[in-house]
Amino acid sequence: MKTISAIRWFGYKTDVSCLNTALAHIRNMITGVTRGFRFKLRFASAHFPINVGVEGDVIEIRNFLGEKRVRKVPVPSDLKIYRTDPTVTKDELVIEGNDLEEVSKKAAAIHNLCLVKNKDIRKFLDGIYVMTKTNIVNDE
Repeated sequence: MKTISAIRWFGYKTDVSCLNTALAHIRNMITGVTRGFRFKLRFASAHFPINVGVEGDVIEIRNFLGEKRVRKVPVPSDLKIYRTDPTVTKDELVIEGNDLEEVSKKAAAIHNLCLVKNKDIRKFLDGIYVMTKTNIVNDE
């Protein structure tokens, strides 16, 4: 088994934090290649059901809060995005990929696209939320 070691002697707090950040990026890259990352997003709607369609490299979000506007999110080619079977889990979108930053950025972009504006967010809880963050291949 090959190991990566990084040593910083007599380092200040900022030096050590930069080193730990680099090690975390390397750890995430190794985990992404070996096990992959999976984010599951759920649609929450009180009155108007949110319609989400995945066509090729674009995600289309329709009928959010009853609006006619179609929200579109481009998808990079290295991510795999699909809807789950409605008989198993209703209103769920799954994002899979090897790069943790790309997967989490796309999940955040989808979440931020469906934020409620100019209304009481305690009452209007509609939106698309990240439900779980797991790996594609589980350690057994």
